[in-house]
Amino acid sequence: MTDPVLLAELMTLVEPGKVLTDAASLETYGKDWTRHFPPAPSAIVFPKSIEQVQAIVQWANRHKVALVPSGGRTGLSAAAVAANGEVVVSFDYMNRILDFNAFDRTVVCQPGVITAQLQAFAEEQGLYYPVDFASSGSSQIGGNIGTNAGGIKVIRYGMTRNWVAGLKVVTGAGELLELNKDLIKNATGYDLRQLFIGAEGTLGFVVEATMRLDRAPKNLTAMVLGTPDFDSIMPVLHAFQGKLDLTAFEFFSDKGLAKILGRGDVPAPFETECPFYALLEFEATTEEVANDALALFEHCVEQGWVLDGVMSQSEQQLRNLWKLREYLSETISHWTPYKNDISVTVAKVPAFLRDIDSIVSTYYPDFEVVWYGHIGDGNLHLNILKPNDMSKDEFFARCAVVNKQVFETVEKYNGSISAEHGVGMTKRDYLAYSRSSAEIAYMKAVKAVFDPNGIMNPGKIFAPE
Repeated sequence: MTDPVLLAELMTLVEPGKVLTDAASLETYGKDWTRHFPPAPSAIVFPKSIEQVQAIVQWANRHKVALVPSGGRTGLSAAAVAANGEVVVSFDYMNRILDFNAFDRTVVCQPGVITAQLQAFAEEQGLYYPVDFASSGSSQIGGNIGTNAGGIKVIRYGMTRNWVAGLKVVTGAGELLELNKDLIKNATGYDLRQLFIGAEGTLGFVVEATMRLDRAPKNLTAMVLGTPDFDSIMPVLHAFQGKLDLTAFEFFSDKGLAKILGRGDVPAPFETECPFYALLEFEATTEEVANDALALFEHCVEQGWVLDGVMSQSEQQLRNLWKLREYLSETISHWTPYKNDISVTVAKVPAFLRDIDSIVSTYYPDFEVVWYGHIGDGNLHLNILKPNDMSKDEFFARCAVVNKQVFETVEKYNGSISAEHGVGMTKRDYLAYSRSSAEIAYMKAVKAVFDPNGIMNPGKIFAPE
């Protein structure tokens, strides 16, 4: 959009100074954490109310201007990248917590509320918001809903969609819909709320969300266990799940741990070097539970599944152990990794990882590969690190060579090409490996209903036709 008349009209829809076109703002707000596509938006607009969002969408429909939503810009699929002259709609100024209901344990948020802000608010009420991940300090609730964010607690608490009681959305046609009205039980036909969760802003914009809270966990305790091989991790998971209600079960490779320790600010969990590590968390509500965990550890050592381990004895040690896993994504970002976020059912994980690892090792014997993920829910993160002497474009081109084999393997195991990062632009060409042609046709038909002029985040999820 280069028409000065259109830009002037857009400026009348929001408060003064809330439309930016300078180069620095276009660069900052036109991208997310991916580095595949250079940002090229035409303007950034900052609404402060639902009415302003509606006015922006109605203006975009009149003039056939494409819109891209922008939250914390922590996405990993380029769903929030404006690469083709779109207008970015940033929700940074719609960032207030509006209401709290202690009886229903719900909190009403504007879409720009930071995840950590909601977590802190819940803690102040003696409650808990359990959706958690490394970007919680900058990601926004609207973006979390748009991508159905998962994270480190899914094994116990599920994905973001499990915690959305109600939504207000502005559709691609500019209409305001109030979905589900915060009800627990509502058997009145289609639950349109669920369509907008994970839709990546392609159907409309979330402008208000009612989020459920839970009781606060008691005496969270973590263990980090070193294993001799990946296959040993699954019987460890099975053993601990048989006795304890786990709140998390993560894994990472020795290469991942080396990157973390290389930072110099996180201590090693123990001296024994192991090829793989499992991090598990549970509520040690009684001494008996803690003793059960130690007995399970000893059992796993006797079986040869675990070589060494440690259990947190304080909140500080708990935080330090979690840093081994939570700091991974940020730490390896300095190597411009080629990332894959894939999933299968838990039982298929060992065979699936072997197949994927074999493909990567065959094609990239000289590239450094870092594995980690939410093993308790079948989600694996494959990260291939860019060599320092290789350009970004050459590196991504070389990595893309194996996409077909990787995603064919995902399809063979009835898995997902994107477990929690969304589709965006990085995975849109591979959607057919996880969704049938009939499903994709219905998804496109749904988009056409809510976004008849195709202005809402175009080119995301579906490849341009």
